[in-house]
Amino acid sequence: MPQSPVLITGGAQRLGRYLAERLLDEGYPVIITYLRERDAVAAMRARGATAIQADFSSSAGIIGFIGHLKESTPRLRAIIHNASVWLPDNAEDIEQEADTYERMFHVHMQAPMLINTHCRELLLAGPEPLTDIIHITDFSAAHGSRRHSAYASSKAGLENLARSFAARYAPDIKVNAVAPAAIMLNRGDDARYIEKLKRKSVLDVLPGPSAVWESVRYLLDARFVTGTVLSVDGGRGVK
Repeated sequence: MPQSPVLITGGAQRLGRYLAERLLDEGYPVIITYLRERDAVAAMRARGATAIQADFSSSAGIIGFIGHLKESTPRLRAIIHNASVWLPDNAEDIEQEADTYERMFHVHMQAPMLINTHCRELLLAGPEPLTDIIHITDFSAAHGSRRHSAYASSKAGLENLARSFAARYAPDIKVNAVAPAAIMLNRGDDARYIEKLKRKSVLDVLPGPSAVWESVRYLLDARFVTGTVLSVDGGRGVK
């Protein structure tokens, strides 16, 4: 039986795209989700990935995606929850702040919970003796954030879900989380900001997305690791 595919949510850009490309390099079939059509989606299709449009900002969008996924594949090797929304708090506008939190709750918590729950049979249907769910969380999930408390708290919920599903799905499905910090730069980040980021870790580097890939690759191979959170933050938590 051919190898089962890996699902990566938010796999058309930045970290998700990098992870998808590395998995394709290793011969895994890959399914990615994307929010809007763009050149990057076409490029991933050209590389061999299956791309499914999904809007995780509402319950209806999440449920609709699960139906489309089950029509696209009978089995999965792994699910990597990478889709994310990063928005600042806005105490000046209560309606906008409520909308911001609701959106991040749907993307960071409800989507992973429903996908994990209703795609379990796909993870058990293939030839692999063990399968994986990996939640990409954030350094702020454990440490909080002054300006992005909605983001940090919803990522903390995502981290907690990883532990909950690890207990629920053992011994057949391993569930873990990766919590990165200062991995990739944004467009417009200047030299001063880069130096500030580097000083936050004890390793004084910005490693790029390969650091998260190394952790994902490890978790896919690890046979005795579940319910854990791998911190990929350059030692920021001990500084």
